[in-house]
Amino acid sequence: FGVYWLAADCGILLSWLYFLTMDMITKRFGPYAATIVSILGLLVSLLMSLIFFIASYIPGIWSESFVEGSEDVINNALNNTFRGTWYIILGSATAYTISAIINNFLNYSIGKLFKKNPDGVVAFMTRSYVSTLIAQFIDNLVFSLIVSKIFFGWTFLQCISASLIGCVIELLCEVVFSPIGYRISKKWKKEGVGQEYVDYINNKRKKDESISNGNI
Repeated sequence: FGVYWLAADCGILLSWLYFLTMDMITKRFGPYAATIVSILGLLVSLLMSLIFFIASYIPGIWSESFVEGSEDVINNALNNTFRGTWYIILGSATAYTISAIINNFLNYSIGKLFKKNPDGVVAFMTRSYVSTLIAQFIDNLVFSLIVSKIFFGWTFLQCISASLIGCVIELLCEVVFSPIGYRISKKWKKEGVGQEYVDYINNKRKKDESISNGNI
């Protein structure tokens, strides 16, 4: 941004979509299911990173070049891109895991406060906006402290500013697209998507409550 204390990273372009997806899953299936899906998605991403890393060491020239004699330079740059950087992957995975857990359970907890109309649009928007704002800030801050500060020399002030700017921009993106998420979650319920799992969780919760109350 041309100001020493102001910074941001490109994660703000996509991470709002992950959090909106987690909010939709949490609304329909609960925080445990959303966290399991989040961890599964993370493992798939790490597996793909490993596959790209291995593929980058396959010998041969496989890059496109229109400048004669530059094939090796471009090919090496492409291989290095596919290999990624271990500390970025580690920082991203750590930040996402922590923020996903916080987002899912915070979203669920806020949703329980709406007794009269828990399936209404106000309830969905409130739980999504609050959980996204807090969890996105934590996600950005953890990543900045692990990666940007240590390996790119960001100051602590830059880490804070990037975290704030990121969570606000990501929240605005969710504000724009959350009505779509709300309609999808309503459609899931109307069509009974995953009803077996929902019934299992509800029955398990009732059983646990009965045990805690001494009825069983």
